[in-house]
Amino acid sequence: MVSTLSPARPAGARTVDELLADARSRLQRIGPLEAATRVADGAVLVDIRPAAQRALEGSVPGALVVERNVLEWRFDPASDHRLPEATGYDVEVIVLCSEGYTSSLAADALRSLGLHRATDVVGGFVAWVAVGLPAELPR
Repeated sequence: MVSTLSPARPAGARTVDELLADARSRLQRIGPLEAATRVADGAVLVDIRPAAQRALEGSVPGALVVERNVLEWRFDPASDHRLPEATGYDVEVIVLCSEGYTSSLAADALRSLGLHRATDVVGGFVAWVAVGLPAELPR
């Protein structure tokens, strides 16, 4: 028989919901239409979804693909592994995931690196498509 009770949490441990709420308290999250406007004005839209998820769901034309596991190395202006888009701490990075959860944690991590304009898209790629913004959808 499998227990449905959660194990006792160690002192100081937090739930993922608590981590997410904490991260979002430091972000000024934006909707997909605002994100598209900011990208048109020069912000960098970064799709952090893994390749398999992008193949299944589709992609945003022109989005910079940087999978989540290397995001900090690619955008830290002090990193030897940074991308050309990581020109400094004032770069506006808008993070996109599938539904807007992982992107909040990722954008907060970028803010911890000093990229004070980093944020994410409320509702993620699903919301982007739902409002009719350009997307390349799988056949």
